[in-house]
Amino acid sequence: MSETEVYRWLLRAVVVSGALTFVTLLFLPAPYGRYARPGWGPALRASVAWALMESPAALTFAVVFMQGPQATGLAAWLLFALWEAHYIPRAFLDPWRMRSRIHRTPLAIAAMGALFNVVNASLNAAAIVRFSPPHGPEWLLRPAALAGLALFVIGYGTNRWADARLRALREHEQGGYGIPRGGLYEHVACPNYLGEIVQWCGWALLAGTAAAWTFAFFTACNLVPRALAHRRWYLRQFPDYPPGRRALIPRLL
Repeated sequence: MSETEVYRWLLRAVVVSGALTFVTLLFLPAPYGRYARPGWGPALRASVAWALMESPAALTFAVVFMQGPQATGLAAWLLFALWEAHYIPRAFLDPWRMRSRIHRTPLAIAAMGALFNVVNASLNAAAIVRFSPPHGPEWLLRPAALAGLALFVIGYGTNRWADARLRALREHEQGGYGIPRGGLYEHVACPNYLGEIVQWCGWALLAGTAAAWTFAFFTACNLVPRALAHRRWYLRQFPDYPPGRRALIPRLL
């Protein structure tokens, strides 16, 4: 089987796993954080598990990218910089900002997340430096590229802001949960997830590769059900939770 055939089969596998993930999570939230439950074997401290899951995305992408024959030019390096801007903080900074010392994540969940990130980072890096033609600076001036870059920046900023608000709230609640307030939190339960979905849709527009669109699809399949579960959880836990807040998209979802 050629390298191109392996690439295509892995893309299909990510699409299928995304669809299965979506259906499963609609009925059974992933067992970490507020949904932690016994029966999943050994568990790690949440900060350690998060670092274990996220660091392969940053490291694998860098290794595959640097070895590619087309790792040159402004377009390729811009995509590299955007990817690492997301994953370096998530892997090497955010885990150690977690205030809670009671939450634990099953090792099985951390291992599955790490495996997905190895595959996904490899596919996205290879799509840029092996399976796409070299792009000059003018390629970045396409309307799709400009729109994609704008969406990435907006989504990235929303995600980072929303995560920072949650960290501040949990610090105030001494590691517990409260009702997030302010900004987009007045309209949806999970603006952090909304920002991440928008960000990776922007990445897909900018990169223009099948791997990028596959990742955007998987991200939505993973985060939409969790956002719906979060809204239901807030309504159960807090009698004063605003019932008009949607899960992910103001007034729609």
